[in-house]
Formats: sequence, C-alpha cells, structure tokens
Amino acid sequence: MMYRALLHLYPKSFRIEYESEMSAVFSRRLRDASGIGLLSIWIGAFFDVLINAAHVHLDLFFHDLRYFARTLRQSPGYALTVVAIAGLGIGATTAAFSIADHVLLRALPFADADRLVTVWEKMPRYSRTEMSPANYRDWKEQSRSFEAFGAYSDFSVNLVGEGEPERLTGSVISSDIMPTLGVKPGVGRWFTEQDDRKGAPGTIVLSYTLWQTRFGGSAAVLGKKIQIDNEPCTVVGVMPAGFSFPSRDIDLWMPLRQFGMFGDEFEDPDRTNTYLVGLAKLKRGVSLDQANSELAGIAARLEQQFPKELSKVSAMAVNLRDMVSDKSRTMLWALLAASMCVLLIACANLASLLLARARGRRKELAVRAAMGAGRERLVRQLLTESLLLAIAGGALGILIAVTATPLFAALAPTRLPITALPSPDARVLGFAMLATVFTGLAFGVFPALRATRGTDLREGSRSGVGGRRERIRGMLVIAEIGASVVLLVCSGLLIRAMMRIQGIDPGFRPDRVLTLMTPVTGQRYANTVPRVAFYHRVLNDVRALPGVDSAAYITSLPMVWHGGIWSIGVNGQPPSDATGQKASMRFISPDFFQTLGVPLLLGRDVAESDVLASPMVAVVSQSFVKQYWPGENPLGKHFTCAMLDRIIVGVVGDVRVRGLEQPSEPQVYLPYQQVKDGWVTPYVPTNLAIHISGDPAGIAAAVRRIVFSAEPQMPVTNVRMLDEIVAAETASRKAQLIVLGGFAGIAFLLAAIGIHGLLSYAVSQRTQEIGVRVALGATRANILKLITGQAFALALIGISIGTAAAYGSGRELQSLLAGVSPNDPDAFSAGILLALAMTAAGSIIPAVRAVRVDPATALRSE
Repeated sequence: MMYRALLHLYPKSFRIEYESEMSAVFSRRLRDASGIGLLSIWIGAFFDVLINAAHVHLDLFFHDLRYFARTLRQSPGYALTVVAIAGLGIGATTAAFSIADHVLLRALPFADADRLVTVWEKMPRYSRTEMSPANYRDWKEQSRSFEAFGAYSDFSVNLVGEGEPERLTGSVISSDIMPTLGVKPGVGRWFTEQDDRKGAPGTIVLSYTLWQTRFGGSAAVLGKKIQIDNEPCTVVGVMPAGFSFPSRDIDLWMPLRQFGMFGDEFEDPDRTNTYLVGLAKLKRGVSLDQANSELAGIAARLEQQFPKELSKVSAMAVNLRDMVSDKSRTMLWALLAASMCVLLIACANLASLLLARARGRRKELAVRAAMGAGRERLVRQLLTESLLLAIAGGALGILIAVTATPLFAALAPTRLPITALPSPDARVLGFAMLATVFTGLAFGVFPALRATRGTDLREGSRSGVGGRRERIRGMLVIAEIGASVVLLVCSGLLIRAMMRIQGIDPGFRPDRVLTLMTPVTGQRYANTVPRVAFYHRVLNDVRALPGVDSAAYITSLPMVWHGGIWSIGVNGQPPSDATGQKASMRFISPDFFQTLGVPLLLGRDVAESDVLASPMVAVVSQSFVKQYWPGENPLGKHFTCAMLDRIIVGVVGDVRVRGLEQPSEPQVYLPYQQVKDGWVTPYVPTNLAIHISGDPAGIAAAVRRIVFSAEPQMPVTNVRMLDEIVAAETASRKAQLIVLGGFAGIAFLLAAIGIHGLLSYAVSQRTQEIGVRVALGATRANILKLITGQAFALALIGISIGTAAAYGSGRELQSLLAGVSPNDPDAFSAGILLALAMTAAGSIIPAVRAVRVDPATALRSE
C-alpha cells in the first residue's frame, strides 16, 4: 500500500501501464529480504521512484513542448494574440504593484524602520502641525517611550564661491537623527553634539548627488570650507548614494543650531512658533498607542502650565511610513485594484479564446483519446500550452511594466524618504511570476477540463451558441463588460473632479506672470537696509524693461509655500484661542496685488513710505476680516501678528495659497521694509513676480543680468510662469488619470475583443442555421438583430453589474473626488455609453459576416 502511494509521483498514464508490474516486483523483493535488507530496499525504492518519476515528467514535458511547437507553427496568430493579451494584463498589474509596494509596503531603508515615528503637535483645525522648539525640548525630556528623539526642519540656502551660485534644498537636523536611522555617511562623519552647540564652527554634510555633480566625487572635499549663504561651513561628510531624508530632494544637511531662527539650545520661548518635526524611535516593546498616550499626557500637563499658548494643543506620533497622505494611499490602492481588474479581464478573454480553440481541436483530442491517451494526459498537454503562452506573456508583461513604471513617478509622494521610482527587485519579479502562473492557470485549467470531457470521434461541428459552452463564454464576456464599466466610470469621476478643480478661482490671475527666486539670505542681507537697497535696484531696473507691466517681491508665491502660520491678537489683546486665531503671513513690496491681479477690495496697497519709522501697517484678506470683524469696516483696526501691533490699511481678495483643493488660512501681507534687522529671516521676500506682455525667455534673461549686476553671488532659480505653478497643482491628478485611464482603455479594448470573439465563434457555429433562416425568408435585418441582440443582451447584464460595482468603487474614491458625487450622472452616463459603443464595435465584423452568409453554401456544409 505504501509503495503504491509512492508510485503516485509518476504521471497517471505511466501508472496505468506499469503500476501492477512494478508493485509485483517490489513485493517479491520484500519477501526475499529480511532485517537491514528491508530498510535498504525501502530507501532504494524511494530514491528510485523519485528520480525516475522526475525523468518521466521531464520526458512528457519535452514531448508536450515539441507538440506545442508544431501547433504553434500552424496557428501563430493565436499564439501572438494570447501572448499580447496576457502581457497587457501582467504588465499593468506588475507596474501598479511595483509603485504600491514601493510607497506603501516595502520597509524604509533604515534600521528598525517599523519603530521609527514622526512627532507632531495636534490642534483642532489641523490634523498635525510642526512643533515649537520649547515643546520639543519638554517632550524629549519628559517622554519615556522613546530610546531616541531628534528634530529636523527643511530650509533652502545659497551655495556660492564654487562656480555658478546655486540654490539648494537642505535640512537642519539634530545630531542624533542619523544614529536613530542607523545610517552612516559614505565618506567622512556625521554631526556630533559639539557641532550642535552655540558658537561651534559651521559644519555641513553633502548628499551623494551634490558631491558628484558639484565636487566631482573627490574625497578632497572633506575638510573643505564652502560658502553657505556667505557663511563658511566645513564639509565633514557625504551620505551614501540613494540616501534621502526627510524627503528625496535634499541636497545637504546642517546642524540645528545653524538655523537662524533658533535661540541658544532651543531656548526660543514662543510656544506658538512651530517649525520643527520630531523623529523618534520607539523602545522595544512599546507600542505606538502607548507612546501616543504618554505624549498626550505630557501635552496636557504643558497646557495647564501655558493655557493661552497651548490651549487645545496635544501631541501625536505617526509611523514614518504613514507620512503618505490618505489621498495618495487611496489612489495607489485604487490603481492596484484597477490593474487587477485588467488582469482578470485578460484572463476571462484568454479563457474565452481558449474555449473557442479547444472547440476547434475536438476531433484532434478525440483521435488522441481513441489511441489511448487518458484525460489526464490531454489536460496536461493543454495546460502546458497555456503555461508556456503565459510565460511568454509574463516576459512581455515585465517589459511593459518596466517601460510604464516612469508614468507612476508623480504618484510617489515627495515627502517620503524614498526614491522617485522603484527599482526592479526580487519582490517585483516574484509578483510578476505569481501573476504569470495565476494567468496561465486561470485561463487554462477550465478550458482544458471542458475540452477533454466526452471526446467523441463522431462529434461534428454543429453546435448552437446557446449551448452550455457558449453560456460559459457569455458569462466571461459579462464579467469583462462589468469590470470595464467600473474602470470607465471611475476614470470619468476623476475627470469630473479634475474639471471641478481646474474651475476653482485661485484668487489671482496666473497668466502672463513670470516668477523667479532671488534668495536674499546670509549675513550680508541680515539687516533691512542692504536688503531694501537690493530690492529697489532690481525692481527699478526690471520695471524699466520693455514688455514688463509691473513687478513686485513677496516672501513666497501662492501654492509654492503655504507661509508661516502665526497667532493673531485682536485690538491689542493676545489671542484668546491660540489654535483658532491664526493667519498666514507674508512680506510684500508695492504693486504685488496689481502684478498678480489680486483684487483690492478696500483701502490701499502697501507703499514705499511704509518703513520702520512709520506706523506698522498691514493689508489683510477678506477672510481675515470676516473672522475678526464681521460686518464692520476693518480699516484702522489693530491686531497683533508676529509679536508686533499692526494697523489695517487695506483688504484684498482671498488667495488659495495652499492649493486649489485646500482652504487657506486668513492672509496677512506686511510691507517689506517694516522688518527689524535679523528678525524672521526666513520670511524676507525672495520671490519676484513680473507681469509681462513680452517674450518670457527674453525677459527672464534680462532679469538674470539685472540680478547679476546687483549681486554677482546671487543665484536666480525657479524661473517659471505662474500658470505653470498652478498647473503643477493638478500634476499628480493628471498622472492618476493617465494611469487609470490607460487601464480603462486596455479593459475597453479587451472587452471589445471578447465580444468580437464570442460573436465570431457564434456565427461560425450557426452558419447552417443562418443559411436555413435566409432560405426561409429571413431578411438581413432579421439576421443582424439575431447576432447583435445576443451581444447587447450580454452587455446590458454586464453594464448593470458594473454600474453597481462602480458606485461602490466611487464611494471608496470619495476622498479623491473633490466634492464630485460618487454617483455623478455624467460619469455614469459616459461609462455606460462607452460600454454600449464597445459592444457595437465588437459586433460589427461578426454581424457583417452573418448577413453575408450564402444559404446554398451553408446548407451544403456539415
């Protein structure tokens, strides 16, 4: 009995022929042996069966392979069609998986990445905000859930004295951050605690990319002094290739104490001045919930100590991996689900195609069965063919995935410390292999079982499409149409959301506005007088250029940076609610509102006469007035912002500084000359906006010359039109539409092919029936109705199922729809009409073939 069970390692056909003889021989050997000989026989039998069974399976595989090659030469079009369809399905799914895995699943490239968290302040109006230095200091000292706790903040600097001046993106970072991440510099060292102390010499660590591009990858860069904002800093290290933190576009890192807004050892007393992000590592055995509970307790105690500054301010820790926004997460999962739909449609299409091919091979299979081939042998042959075609499709799919993956680059969030694009690795290749095997089995097993059931040499080709086999193919087509409707409707919903967003008024006119950055930073421009002299010279020369209508400076452009969020005190009183009384603050030069077309609703613009010696004034947004003086004339009203009392002299329209999809805080605009020396340095105006009527390229070149004449060491960066900035707001949505629309297009095409294949097969099987109908007087319209009626009946069932599924999918995508209803009638109507058009397109050729059937020829055929 045990030996017979062991023989099941052989193919069934082999066992049928040789099992009795092999069992008899083994029984005789057992009778003649005793003692240790019995064990030797069993061991020998086991390895003998194992090796020989493998040889038999291999021989059968090569036999099937040769047979497959012969059939392939007879029908290369069929093979190419299967490979192309399988490649599309596998390629789409692999590409979507690679980006979803890269952003959502794969561990971050840091030691103990699952224990790394970011720490934030939590307020009622915001899901999370940066910390103040004072809160960071207290949270770090009082918490016991973390084995390490550091902080960082982004900043930008000018690199001068090394060729052309360049504006770089950097991060000021505490000395314990990199040890927390478990990453060592590729060259040199990281910052020490001494580098973070007041009065320490300036130090800097370069990114690998900056080291290669700016310093030629030379090891001699270590110890070199370079000018950062005209301050000498010594290069002490270079990070390894591929490293990024806190985001992927960082060029360099500097110690926290070198950030100009910091006091000595984080002694900034203003707990409402928030600009730090915490990075901590949970102690082993401490959960995120436990850490958050402890942080909330610490924040509650601090709120009691500082009730005005920290009213309703709590603390929270978030897994570093969860820096992905909910919208990005939803979109990536949706794309992965859409790609799976495409793969299932491809499998359904291939199964339908294989059923039709198997029908044409019924006589061949019947002959092989009559010659002694068992059903298991025939199924094995057909499955081998399916898997080989799937493997070829998988290879094509991997090529498609590699080619298509760059389309997903805009879907990877920049705030996550990962590369923009995933690199092919074992995970992605493993997924592609699983998708290939799944595809081969999904479209191969059922057709193979159906094709080998009841093979009979006497069976003819006559068979009505209403038979069981055709019902199965009809169900497959229904599934394809339903999945296509889901993808088409979801694409329509996102298109409607895009149209709605693009129709939002940003509060300014972006056309014909050239923008650029002249970063007025460093010790040379720490005082207001030299800064204003630079602004005057540049603005006067730029305004004199032909083709320039107006020009002005601002701290930061709308949608580029949200601006600093500051607490507001009304009528000389400190804020009663520090979390609710906030506004975004920017410094501007005169004519900024005119340059961007922001409407001046009341009062006046800032003026050149608004200097430090004159009254401190401000222009505020309409939403600012509605919040603090609803229904009143705000001109002459006093409020406190950034610790200074201001008088309102003007009111302008609201501007969507956070982007088209996000509401913005009330805005405060301050005169660019009313800045004390060395005060709020990161808020000084650096962005130049120019309303032009001439050639943008020529004017940009002239502005570069003007800036170089005023300050040769000043880089001119981010030269672009304002409408490009606004368009960039929807760039990720455009990428979403391209990818999801591509999936929907593939599904549309495959479903049309499926309908065409079903009807073509139906016409071929019903040729005699059609001939009889024509002979009995049926018109072409009758025949056309007969063929297309079947297609549209299937389409209506598929559309009904797909519409219900599309509504459910739309609800899951609601966070991406920008207020568009998940049952938007335009999107559903478009999806349904496209599905009907797809059905009509797939029906044309089979219907034409049917109406051209010659009755005499049809009646003479079998």
